[in-house]
Amino acid sequence: MAVTAGSNAAAAEVSPAAAPAPAAQAFAVEILNPAALALIEPGARISVRGEGYKWTEGPLWIDDGGYLLFSDIPNNTIVKYQPGQGTSVYLRNSGATGLYPGDYGQGSNGLLLNERGQLVLLQQGDRRVAAMAAPLSAPAANFITLAGDYQGKRLNSPNDGVFHSDGSLYFTDPPYGLDKGLDDQRKELPMQGVYRLSAQGDLVLLDASVTFPNGIALSVDEKTLYVAVSDPQQPVWLAYDIVADGSLANKRIFYDASDLIGVAGEQGVPDGMAVHSSGNIFATGPGGVWLFNPQGEVLAKIRTGKLSANCGLSADEKRLFIAAHDTLLEVPLH
Repeated sequence: MAVTAGSNAAAAEVSPAAAPAPAAQAFAVEILNPAALALIEPGARISVRGEGYKWTEGPLWIDDGGYLLFSDIPNNTIVKYQPGQGTSVYLRNSGATGLYPGDYGQGSNGLLLNERGQLVLLQQGDRRVAAMAAPLSAPAANFITLAGDYQGKRLNSPNDGVFHSDGSLYFTDPPYGLDKGLDDQRKELPMQGVYRLSAQGDLVLLDASVTFPNGIALSVDEKTLYVAVSDPQQPVWLAYDIVADGSLANKRIFYDASDLIGVAGEQGVPDGMAVHSSGNIFATGPGGVWLFNPQGEVLAKIRTGKLSANCGLSADEKRLFIAAHDTLLEVPLH
């Protein structure tokens, strides 16, 4: 079954800077399986909650305070969205702090909270995973490095991560923060890795064979790791079994989107993900955000009309936030 909502006018929420209301855009929700209706309606209103950024990423809901943080990578900034109040700058110098002279100016990408309630950042400019050494209520560009190199060589540009309940962090390390990507002279590692950083601080390379590992997520039961591959030559979502020691096994293609590359209206490649408590997966990809069930069946698509990088859920799972190029979008859920 395919049900598509018509063009919705985006509901603008003006930031403290009194930004002008955005023009209406052709947003739509496409239902491909009735099971999707348990989470989203075909007529769901897609609202613009922030705009005018360069490239948004890493939406993270902070339940203690009821607000969202997201990265504006090229502007080296984290932005705060407070429902009812709009957006404001939360932290400058979020990912490029001059840790190494001559590094590129890319800011934070993925944002997480660890078990101690600290903000953890995947920093493209500083090429590390770091924790903010300041409380959430008083943010400061003061960071503690959690992982910055592998076997003595600097990481490429950590991109996205997910915490396991045992305190370990799974994260991806593509070359996107490097000015010339794979061919950049500052690149030290021969591969782009999927890693596990143990709670004790041990960094283990789990998969060195993925050219552009990007978004990463865990299944609800923590038995499966999902990795988005943002390679136009192999745009797929991967799945791995997680072994008792935290390593990976049974690597397989969860979904292959190769047939959509270059198709009009299907802009983008697999990128960030958010796993719902139902086990279903919201995943940015060609055309916007896809909704998968755990078996890899596509249940719905949220058409954003632009490149979409990542998504995140509010604590009550009633709202899905989408980092879509230069905007922050919100979609209501059941």
